[in-house]
Amino acid sequence: MKYRKMGSLDWEVSALGFGAMRLPTKEIVDEETNEKKVKIDEDKAIHILRHAIDNGVNYIDTAWPYHGGESEIVVGKALKDGYREKVKLVTKLPVWLVKKEEDFDFFLNKQLEKLQTDHLDLYLFHSLKTRLFETVKKFNLIKKMEDAKEKGLIKHIGFSFHDSYEVFKEIIDYYDWDAAQIQHNYLDIDYQATTKGLKYAANKGIAVIIMEPLRGGKLTMPFPEVNEIIKKASKNRTLAFRAFQFLWNQPEVSVVLSGMGAKWMVSQNMYSADQSGINTLSEEDLEIISELREEYKKHIFLPCTNCEYCQPCPSSVNIPLNFTLLNEIAWWGERARPNIMRWYDNMAKSPEEVEESKGEKLGNASLCIQCEECLEKCPQGIDIPHILEKVDEILGKGKEFSEVFG
Repeated sequence: MKYRKMGSLDWEVSALGFGAMRLPTKEIVDEETNEKKVKIDEDKAIHILRHAIDNGVNYIDTAWPYHGGESEIVVGKALKDGYREKVKLVTKLPVWLVKKEEDFDFFLNKQLEKLQTDHLDLYLFHSLKTRLFETVKKFNLIKKMEDAKEKGLIKHIGFSFHDSYEVFKEIIDYYDWDAAQIQHNYLDIDYQATTKGLKYAANKGIAVIIMEPLRGGKLTMPFPEVNEIIKKASKNRTLAFRAFQFLWNQPEVSVVLSGMGAKWMVSQNMYSADQSGINTLSEEDLEIISELREEYKKHIFLPCTNCEYCQPCPSSVNIPLNFTLLNEIAWWGERARPNIMRWYDNMAKSPEEVEESKGEKLGNASLCIQCEECLEKCPQGIDIPHILEKVDEILGKGKEFSEVFG
């Protein structure tokens, strides 16, 4: 494992960090209700986490909403038996749930309990954007962070971010942060915090943590045009390898998070990390990445990364799956409609169908009632109700994509 400087902190952080948002899952049957539910496969998750730590990963990232609140609990179990002392442990305050100043104490104490630890090495304000940053200021949450730090409950203070460069710069300049977590990959160099924001934060000595290095897996999809680009390269490298190396090539990047749900993912990503280094990419490598960027730009329509922050929906709409189907038809065109329609038709079309399936089937876009509860949760700033309406026009009413979106 390669290690890097954690901004101005006295940490040597592993190039690869473990993001606990996509742990392995399994389907179980609730003994009381007889309902099928998807839960974290604890044994596999603990094995994978410890395997990563045993091989040098020393940065573990989780958050309150991951896996419906289960992630922090499972991470806490994985870090027993001496593993807690081997890592820097990070979680996040769900700012959107804070309605009064005292809520800070409730969430922090509950998270420490779930994680079975007496302190966090880094505590982040989760998913800051303009409105949520106003919540931080309104309830003096930075002062609450500082008080918790003085008590030894947290060691360092930071935030994760989903908004524009201008908002990012405003937040960076507001406080003397220890760390900032941003969405960044070779497709998003001009999106959200942007490369300019990455450099701006790093130049202030702030440790920059990278999330969504593969754009929710999109940057590993081998389209024919993408394969033609890869064939030209003198080195045989996977798409994931190239995406990770693009990030580790930059001196401003401290650690790159990956949501790993299988042992083979951990092994492949650790191999990539072991090959990483600052300013090590050749001109050919950079040219290949540039060509891949231009090709993928043609295919990605909606910036949904399947993070599931928008779930659960009060109307039982499976928002991420509906958006995945929209992106698929935008990506592959009308020739993909038959296969996509099969997925859409298999989803629940009425509240009664959801109820009859005991929650096993979640709804298609037609069930959206425009309540807008999802809007504040989406880190990508997608106008979810509006797009769901368009999804149903295309997949429910049979309109062509170009007819709806132009």
